[in-house]
Amino acid sequence: MDSDRMLITGATGMVGAAVARRAVESGYRVRALVRRTSDRSELERLGVEFAEGDMATAESMPAAVQDVDIVVHSAAHVGDWGPAEKYRAINVVGLEHLLNAVEREGKLKRWIQISSLGVYPARHHYGTDETSPTDLEGLDGYTRTKAEAEVLLRRHMEEYKVPAVILRPGFVYGPGDRHVVPRLIERIESGTMKIIGDGRNVLNNTYVGNLVDAILLAIEKEGAVGEVFNICDERLVSREEFIGTICDYLGYPRPKHVPLWLARTLVGPIEGLARARGKTEAPMLTRARIKFMTVNLDFSIAKGKEMLGYQPRVDFQEGMRKALDWATRKDPA
Repeated sequence: MDSDRMLITGATGMVGAAVARRAVESGYRVRALVRRTSDRSELERLGVEFAEGDMATAESMPAAVQDVDIVVHSAAHVGDWGPAEKYRAINVVGLEHLLNAVEREGKLKRWIQISSLGVYPARHHYGTDETSPTDLEGLDGYTRTKAEAEVLLRRHMEEYKVPAVILRPGFVYGPGDRHVVPRLIERIESGTMKIIGDGRNVLNNTYVGNLVDAILLAIEKEGAVGEVFNICDERLVSREEFIGTICDYLGYPRPKHVPLWLARTLVGPIEGLARARGKTEAPMLTRARIKFMTVNLDFSIAKGKEMLGYQPRVDFQEGMRKALDWATRKDPA
């Protein structure tokens, strides 16, 4: 399939750009769906095609999917704050625009949906596998609409025979991250970073290169169609190791701990005040951030190993060093 034309949505983001690089190296003809104002410099160096458009604009979809064999759909409105409708416009309505266009084109061989482990209920997980039901209520607009997107895609898989594979990565980190790691660096350097609770529970860390491995395997494996796979690193790390690794790299002391009971007591009033004031940026503490910092997020990747041959090659320590090199501009790539 390596001579097929691949459309990548979200191609200027961390995941999409990483997929584009590997797809070009593997011999795919790559087309990127990009906004008119997007920075295309890295993609231009790769020699990919461009289709100007926006997930919120149905009219831009037909040209984007023309003669496309494979879609890697990584575009999403991300975050942990704001009304669900804002997320739904891209993550669900935009998805349907793209699916409708692909179905009219009638040429698709494989659709790779980049979903999220956030679609599972916001509770402790100890080896949760893909048979566990998802949560359509969601903790925030992002996780709720990612779960809704899966429901929509499955309907199209059943009714229109879309040959799709759903991948559910955890917290994706690596070179190209413009959001989570840079913000953590700012908080550590400003002295405002705190670890909530004892920091012992594990994170569902997923190095971007490991995720790209899974994406290419999901394209290549015929038996993957119709399946869903959890995707994480082989070794999940505690929040203490996660934050501590960043502090050690920067040369800052590790942050103090805040009791979990105190965070839970404060989060309601903090969120309520932010909503009452119409804040568009997330406040210092949200329920989603408490989940990110405290809930045990251990998900099974056994199915991906067995069916896809997925073997996470990059450990957290190596992957986070690459992420930090990029974020601090020690690695300009």
